[in-house]
Amino acid sequence: MKAHTLRALRRLSQGIFLLLFLFLFIQTESKGQDELGYPVRIFLDFDPLIALSTLFSAHSLVSGFFLSLIVVALTVFLGRVFCGWICPLGTLHNAVGYFNRRKPAQTRRSRHTLKYYILFFLLASSLFTVQVTGIMDPISLLIRSLSVSVYPLVNYLARAFFDTLYILDIPVATNVSEWVYAILKKAVLSFDQPYFFQGIFMGALFFLILGLNLYERRFWCKYLCPLGALLGILSRYALLKRSVSEGCTACGVCRRVCPSGAVIDGKGKWRGSECLYCMDCDDLCPEGAISFGWKGSREGVPIDLSRRNVFLSLTAGVAAVPLLRIVPRSGGGLHNPALIRPPGSLAEKEFLRRCVRCGECMKVCITNGLQPTLFEAGLEGLWTPRLVPKIGYCEFRCTLCGQVCPTGAIVNLTLPEKQRTKIGMAVIDTGRCLPYAYDTPCLVCEEMCPTPEKAIWLEEVTVRSREGNEIILKRPKVDAERCVGCGICEARCPVRGRPAIYVISTNESRSEDNRFLLTP
Repeated sequence: MKAHTLRALRRLSQGIFLLLFLFLFIQTESKGQDELGYPVRIFLDFDPLIALSTLFSAHSLVSGFFLSLIVVALTVFLGRVFCGWICPLGTLHNAVGYFNRRKPAQTRRSRHTLKYYILFFLLASSLFTVQVTGIMDPISLLIRSLSVSVYPLVNYLARAFFDTLYILDIPVATNVSEWVYAILKKAVLSFDQPYFFQGIFMGALFFLILGLNLYERRFWCKYLCPLGALLGILSRYALLKRSVSEGCTACGVCRRVCPSGAVIDGKGKWRGSECLYCMDCDDLCPEGAISFGWKGSREGVPIDLSRRNVFLSLTAGVAAVPLLRIVPRSGGGLHNPALIRPPGSLAEKEFLRRCVRCGECMKVCITNGLQPTLFEAGLEGLWTPRLVPKIGYCEFRCTLCGQVCPTGAIVNLTLPEKQRTKIGMAVIDTGRCLPYAYDTPCLVCEEMCPTPEKAIWLEEVTVRSREGNEIILKRPKVDAERCVGCGICEARCPVRGRPAIYVISTNESRSEDNRFLLTP
């Protein structure tokens, strides 16, 4: 097969997998039923770095572990074709790098090894039960960035554009825009506009990572990607090799066009572990001296890692464990009342060992109530999900968050199981509650309570007004045994500012010691 044909196939493959990723991403949301057909988590199921780090941290296999072995086998036989032909984030890097007109910089040895040290740091932390791999894993990073920042931004801009056309009421144009908007609402846009804490920060970080391609193409892939480092190690003895014939004139074209810095010079030296098998060097070689096949040198130039730096990165990964945990947390008997986890979440320690911060649960939350944490769960829990009832409650008939979790940090509960699961408990602030503090009738929280036997019940009392008139009021009470902490009472409370009823994590099903009243 000719080189330019392979190059065309590679670009076609990149486009197909990127479109597939975006299609699955858009499909990962409620369509009116409590079931997801094609969640984007399938890409995480194929991710060997997520599988390995979860195996180390949680000491168990994730559901997609065997799918990740397909990528491992593909890499062992063919090299880093996942990075060059499949990875959706890699395709975005290629697209942005197309606008880089700078003269290609030579990859520095001290830089391209950085991603291997990052990998060793993450795996060492995972081995000692701290799961922070998802922060740097490219698939997790891409899903999280799109869910929390880019997708909400696209929704906001689209709505603003079509709302403007509607207000202007331009003949024909407005009718056409309404037709287009209806199609987009059905196929692409979310049902409601999502909002997320830290969306600006995560978006800025994502666009910065993409923007680095304008400084140097594939900057992330060359120097920072831990998944690329893992696949680079696995591809060390790949059967598919690059070879250079005697017709090479050392013109240096291959070195200049190599997007990953795998080619060291024009005389044929290359780093096999860095090659993305994009076939650009084969296609553009003026002498036709470069080819890919089953014959060639075993490995080319080996991965040049300093033993001292490997030791330091492993040591840093181990040292990060106590540093991340010397903060007050549930393990020490202190529970953050604002840390309300999604229904089906494992006990906090086990939850943090599994959660990879992919953000899928936040995307599928139909009320937008699931938000990324900042310091509510300590640094170890950065960007993990928590429910913020003031933004959105936990829908009583929804189990979507458990369906998309790729590592089992959130168990996929059946609907009856979910409706019995407690994620917290409602508390009434009598100093702000209208029937208590202001002798004003209000039944909202009781009416909204979704449990079959109302967890909020009403006590009828007789009080005297300032003028001495008798008033019969119904004051809400919380039944701690029946309350599941869904938060709809807090979300619908008519008292503005700080609601008169709010939810705390106390009495959650996943914890035996986080109870309102501890019994001896």
